[in-house]
Amino acid sequence: MELTVTKDNFETAIMAAKDVVLLDFWADWCGPCRMLAPVLEEIAHEYDGRVIVGKVNVDEQPELANAFSVQSIPMLVVMKDGRIVHQTVGFQEKNAVVKLLEL
Repeated sequence: MELTVTKDNFETAIMAAKDVVLLDFWADWCGPCRMLAPVLEEIAHEYDGRVIVGKVNVDEQPELANAFSVQSIPMLVVMKDGRIVHQTVGFQEKNAVVKLLEL
């Protein structure tokens, strides 16, 4: 499942999630972010019910971007039980993203 994450739904949708969470910090103007979007959409469908793919637009959600110390995008953060377990920056091929999810 893909979910638009905002400061308003972060606690209930992400921190309280029982599933693994993959957060994508992105922006409309970011070329690598646009390249990564279909990869994440495919993963969201394939891992539906096991992984929540959260999309955080850094321009619209600067508080969340600051909270995660986002310096460069796209930035992927994998969370489990409310804790960060993996983090990576830049475009990633599908197999690399899937490998991040193998906890």
